[in-house]
Amino acid sequence: MEEKPTIISPDTAVQVRQLRKNFGFIQAVRGIDFDLAKGEFLTIFGPNGAGKTTLIKILSTLTKPTSGTAHVAGYDVLGGDPRLRNEIGVISHVSFLYEELTALENMLFYAKMYRLKNKKDRAVQVIEEVGLNARMHDRVRTFSKGMLQRLSIARAVIHNPSILFLDEPYTGLDQHASNSFKEQLHSLHTSKRTILMTTHDISRGLEMCDRAAILVKGRIALMKPVADIDKNGFDKLYFETVANERSS
Repeated sequence: MEEKPTIISPDTAVQVRQLRKNFGFIQAVRGIDFDLAKGEFLTIFGPNGAGKTTLIKILSTLTKPTSGTAHVAGYDVLGGDPRLRNEIGVISHVSFLYEELTALENMLFYAKMYRLKNKKDRAVQVIEEVGLNARMHDRVRTFSKGMLQRLSIARAVIHNPSILFLDEPYTGLDQHASNSFKEQLHSLHTSKRTILMTTHDISRGLEMCDRAAILVKGRIALMKPVADIDKNGFDKLYFETVANERSS
């Protein structure tokens, strides 16, 4: 019997159906389903080993699922269409920056990789947007963790992607750097980009999202609009959900 083509709504930025990823006998992702609307902000919480990073890697085409489907910006993540890479940006606790290059040289490298027009103008623009214009010509190895994260934002948005994947972006940041990143994140959200973020940080994770989910043992145990969540009681809900899933 011929398989029916997957129908993606024009208002859908991310569609995931029965997504699974195995590493040998380890089931990192176990049958995940969800849709993410264009312009929506989804935060996924979960303990270490829940499958959060694996999910981000699948959606950003860095690894292939064992089974199931995922469509991002209308493209099948398994389809190999190079246009998909132009639609996504990834920010994590790994900067993907070259330490021996300056901030400007890093941005010029990515501008060339994405074949942007007016490469230098765009490189300078994104550096200024994250407040690093005074350090534009300094080598990245001299940057603090917070500065690296700000430059990572510039790297991730230099090609103006419609969808951003943020994998534990607050990891290793001190209070000042976290507050600075939060301001940058707010700016990204108000620009109508679709954002999917994974984090351990409950308070920061709930601040700007439209929906929140809890991922445990490779499965989504809970997903709710943030308007329906008691933020003061979410810590308790999170730990109860994790405990229940681990014991099942």
